[in-house]
Amino acid sequence: MKRSHKKTALITGATGQLGWAVANFLHDQGWRLLLLARNGQAMQLAFGHLPDVVLLDVDLTQREALIARVQAALGQEAHLDAVCHLAGGFHMGDGVDALSLPTWEYLLNLNTTSFLNLAAAVVPTLKQQGAGHVVTVGAAAAARGQAHMGAYCAAKSALQRLTEALSAELKMDGINVNCVLPTVLDTPDNRAAMPDANPATWVQPKDLAEVIGFLITDGARAIHGAAIPVAGRV
Repeated sequence: MKRSHKKTALITGATGQLGWAVANFLHDQGWRLLLLARNGQAMQLAFGHLPDVVLLDVDLTQREALIARVQAALGQEAHLDAVCHLAGGFHMGDGVDALSLPTWEYLLNLNTTSFLNLAAAVVPTLKQQGAGHVVTVGAAAAARGQAHMGAYCAAKSALQRLTEALSAELKMDGINVNCVLPTVLDTPDNRAAMPDANPATWVQPKDLAEVIGFLITDGARAIHGAAIPVAGRV
């Protein structure tokens, strides 16, 4: 008899604007959530009132702590249906010749190393159960280098390559690994940063959440290693 369980999704970057949208979308669909972010107080304010939600305040750049917290949250009867890696960061303004090493390392750690550490925390469970879905968030802008965005484009491009590599490594284990590539999300931060742009053409976080939500369902079981543009009308 097939084991029944309430579907469980792990979401990084839960306190971000996309994280909030994905978490609420999946919770409305009946998912149990493991939410990860560095700011535990912000998570408590945003999600503490919801049932079937576990809040993990942890730094994704600290591998051993991350592995320990995730495994403890999953428990002995671990079953993890989906991993949504939404954490990331953006920095613009420095040319390649002026890019500081701290900025370079910050963007690599936040966008790329974080995924390596997350994979170390979740892949053993996914392989043991022989099923699961992983979705990462790259960037349409990282298709090629952009002026004054070199470090960001490099970090997001590396994340996409790692996503493709992980897909190749896990697809024979019944695990789907894919990446979404949004253009500009319609968030208060982006509106403030680009006051002269037309946000009506941007991607709504809820719309991207629905794309991610599809990629972690059985309907996406034939999709492996895809980089899916989510462009809005940009």
